[in-house]
Parts: sequence; C-alpha cells; structure tokens
Amino acid sequence: MSIIREWAAQYGVPLHAVLALEDRIGIGFNDIPIVDGPDVTHGSEARQQDLVRLEAAQKDIKLFRNNVGALKDKDGRLVRFGLANDNAAINKVLKSSDLIGWRKRIITPQMVGQHIAQFTAREMKPEDWTYSGDEHEAAQLAFIELGLADGADMAFATGPGTL
Repeated sequence: MSIIREWAAQYGVPLHAVLALEDRIGIGFNDIPIVDGPDVTHGSEARQQDLVRLEAAQKDIKLFRNNVGALKDKDGRLVRFGLANDNAAINKVLKSSDLIGWRKRIITPQMVGQHIAQFTAREMKPEDWTYSGDEHEAAQLAFIELGLADGADMAFATGPGTL
C-alpha cells in the first residue's frame, strides 16, 4: 500500500479523493499495486473490483463495498449485515451486489439543470467469468433485475469497461 493510501486510511479520506490526488500527481493505478497479497491474480474478482472502483472514481460514480453476511455478537445474537439481507430466506433468493452506490444524472427536459442520484450496483466477477445460472448467481441476478425494473443502473461486471 502506498504511503498516501496509508495516510488516507488513517484519517478517513474517501477513496475517490485519494484516487483524484494520485491522478493529479501522476501516480495512477498502473504505477502502484491495486491489490496486495498472494491470493490476488491478474483477472481475479478482487483485482477486477478494484479496477472498476478506479474507473468509477474517474467517471464521478460513487461505489462502496457492500459486505453481506451474519455474525454472532458478544451476547450470541445473530446480527445480519449488508443490503437486502433481512433474513436467511430472503438472502437465499435475493443477493445484493458487491458494489453499491450512485451516479449523478441530469433528468427530463422539464427539470433541466437538476440532478438525481441514480442507484448503481455492480456484482463483481472474475475477468473470464460467464453466467452459469446456479442458485447463487440466480439470486444475484434477481437483485439486479429488481433494481433494473425501477430504473437503477445495475449489472454484473468483470472489470473496466463493464461499469
């Protein structure tokens, strides 16, 4: 991790601000490692997710990691977290995307000059992924289709250019 990113993490500086600074001083994502660690391969989901987040920042799209799961608290109570993870039954058929956020949109001619924040989500996959339709992917697709039906910008993504 670069000293800039370490400092930013220490002081809670948003990723998009760090990326803008790095771009301004000429150290873009091609110059420093995006993901550190032995488990990250060139086309892995983790690497592709970082590349998509970098692309989003360059396009002024706000995307945040949506961790989904459940853990027991100190008193043994199950605490669920992540979008659309109200209970196990819902989570089985509706799995929210890895990246959640919004993109700024100018709306209809009747409202010229106003902006809206359009809900945006990307379900990240490795670079060489193809849809198999298994139960897990079908639940991810159900979440995407639910949002698309109401005008959200949602899709599976395998790297830059799929934002």
